[in-house]
Amino acid sequence: MTSTDTFTAPQPQSATTVLVPQPQHTPAVWSTIVGQRPTVELLSRTAATTAAIAQSWLICGPAGSGRSNVARAFAAALECPNHGCGECSTCRHILAGTHPDVTVLATDKVTIGIDEVRGIIEKSEQMPSTTPWRIIIIEDVDRMLERTTNVLLKEIEEPAAHTIWLLCAPSAQDVLPTIRSRTRVVNLAIPSDRAVAEFLMTSVNPTLPDDKRFTEHVAARAARLAEGHIGIARLYATNERVMTDRDTLVVGVLNLTKASDAVLLADHLISDAKAQAEAEIDAQTAREQADFRRVNGLGEKDRIPPKIRGAYNAIGKKEDVRRRVTRRSRDVLDRGLNSIASVYRDVAVLQNDAEGSVGIVNKENRTAIAELASRLSRQPAIERLEYVAEARRRLAGNGNPLLVFEALFCALIVS
Repeated sequence: MTSTDTFTAPQPQSATTVLVPQPQHTPAVWSTIVGQRPTVELLSRTAATTAAIAQSWLICGPAGSGRSNVARAFAAALECPNHGCGECSTCRHILAGTHPDVTVLATDKVTIGIDEVRGIIEKSEQMPSTTPWRIIIIEDVDRMLERTTNVLLKEIEEPAAHTIWLLCAPSAQDVLPTIRSRTRVVNLAIPSDRAVAEFLMTSVNPTLPDDKRFTEHVAARAARLAEGHIGIARLYATNERVMTDRDTLVVGVLNLTKASDAVLLADHLISDAKAQAEAEIDAQTAREQADFRRVNGLGEKDRIPPKIRGAYNAIGKKEDVRRRVTRRSRDVLDRGLNSIASVYRDVAVLQNDAEGSVGIVNKENRTAIAELASRLSRQPAIERLEYVAEARRRLAGNGNPLLVFEALFCALIVS
């Protein structure tokens, strides 16, 4: 069963859901979802009802809103005998990514390959082993090329009777209309700064070693600078280098006065993005290799047996690592574009005397931003936001990152 009904977080009521009984409390499996209470209540009711359920869902939300976490929690609520108690083995295994009936297709490359989709389709045809449903979660479905999406289309249109598809994307417009029209859409809200800060203090901070824990001030600042992106807020709070790189970028943008400044700032940003990406992928590869050794009963310095050496070497395969670094570098650059845009967003806020109602993101740089707001009229400030959007489009079109940012920074110079 599929539906084109759209569920939107701020307005959860719809003709297909008002008859579902309201649970006495929200099941524990949803406890880690930040700032999505209307959606959580909606999906919790859906999982608790015995009525027919849509088998193809599209969970949409801006980067960092927690759409993949929502998909996992929804999967647990659907499979759990208690509709998401968070304590049974079914919930624990699904949330840990180890349940045999729930498969997650994610990628740290630029695109999701067609062979990966064909493999996941084969798995979707298999009967579930221990639970009512076989659930397939595809993160970042917008990263599929059109020919790959077409392979997925038939399964979404006519899913196996025992299979539920949960697709995740930034927005419904980021996927093909043929996919969008055959799924039930759930739109997530952007979490508030307060909700993100509370999450950092209650869920992230206690899990860190004593020497790595952060203060409430750091959590609040990280949430503000992340602008509702939970993953970036966690990164800012726990990685001082990333926070410093952001501060350097914002100061650099505010001090652009000539073309040489633009060229140097672009080179610095690209170098930082590559270094961050390489460090993250190296750490991730090391963790995967350590997990491989542990699963196969090998010590840190034990020799890899010939029978499994190929699988071990595939973890750090040079070509695969290069693709992952490219993807991660683009993520860092996209984060940089958000930081740049926040400067001109703050300029517009000051120009429209709206700081009291919406606040500014870059409070630490308020003096410099106020000076820039006095030098720019309103139209040039808006144009600079359009320049940032154009840079994002060029990067998405595989434009040379260094040239894209040199052009952007030159355009941002105030004469």
